[in-house]
Amino acid sequence: MIYGERIRLRGVEKEDLPHFVEWMNDPEVIEGLLAFWPISSADEQRWFEHLPDREPVERPLSIDVRAGEAWQHIGSCGYQHIEWKAREGEIGISIGVKALWNQGYGTEAVKLLLKQGFETLNLNRIYLRVNATNLRAIRSYEKCGFVLEGRLRQALYQYGSFQDLLIMSVLRSEWESSNREVL
Repeated sequence: MIYGERIRLRGVEKEDLPHFVEWMNDPEVIEGLLAFWPISSADEQRWFEHLPDREPVERPLSIDVRAGEAWQHIGSCGYQHIEWKAREGEIGISIGVKALWNQGYGTEAVKLLLKQGFETLNLNRIYLRVNATNLRAIRSYEKCGFVLEGRLRQALYQYGSFQDLLIMSVLRSEWESSNREVL
């Protein structure tokens, strides 16, 4: 497990699947994501069964927060599209418990992913894609050191209109020269 100050990142367990189904079928949760289609419990079960087929570092992680003496599952994050020769990877994150939005948990999770990516995976560039209308996420990414690399104009169709998709990244040198300490 990867521990932060208020959260931990851990491998996805079968018990997490009902949460994912609930969150991925909530229009408010998926509005900021690149998801657009409802999922069923059977879909999620098939997805879970194929996780071992992925490279270990590209398997998603569950985000948990302290809830008294226990932990509460609130979302997921992880790496995908890792290119080892170029030393780069894409991250993604989702906080599904809306009552915990705007409390810094997503920012903390992204900082932990950056630390893992630069210190453990030896990546040089970590990037993400975000809907240009997702201002809350963009602010969080900027707090973590991400800078705008480019805009893919009308690259996303969502809710009856085309949206721009932003590409943001952090380079190892930028991360090392700014705030290397995660929490």
